Amino acid sequence: VLVVKENGSECSPFETGELIHKGPLVALGYWNNPSATAERFRPSAPNATSTEVAVWSGDQVYRDEEGFLYFVSRKDEMIKTSGYRVSPTEIEEVLYQSQLVDEVAAFGIPHPDLGQAIIIVVKTPNSSEEQILQHCRRELPNYMQPQKVIIVDEIPKNANGKLDRNALKQQHQNQFNLPEASKDL
Repeated sequence: VLVVKENGSECSPFETGELIHKGPLVALGYWNNPSATAERFRPSAPNATSTEVAVWSGDQVYRDEEGFLYFVSRKDEMIKTSGYRVSPTEIEEVLYQSQLVDEVAAFGIPHPDLGQAIIIVVKTPNSSEEQILQHCRRELPNYMQPQKVIIVDEIPKNANGKLDRNALKQQHQNQFNLPEASKDL
């Protein structure tokens, strides 16, 4: 089990990277799904000479100095804003700790200047948008500040009962009125 950068080199302690696993007990791929297999099952480094295959999990994690692993987020959920990679989980944790929200989902949507803007959808008993934004300004660095807070009665969940970020992204993708061609950023 390794934590690696995109180039396959191992991350230093507390440096976020992708969790991969390799070895003789790793599966050969997904049953009857060559495209998913090609995406996740590949050499542990792009220029590796070994034929050993590693499973690239898509989980962004870091390892502490003792070797314990800590989950950050899914690679496909990372928000790319103003040249930074932001974990939606980090933003959500700050808001849960504030006790201003019952539920929160952070995600990125296309923005003409930022690449992606951070949007947070919250279920809250009695907090205002301004209270939530003030808390974010106090607790988060500038590049992690949400561009918009949307208060809802219910946050959509997927079949597994987890926050459905894809549904939220689709529902709110037009917040900044980008031309259709720009929405694939």
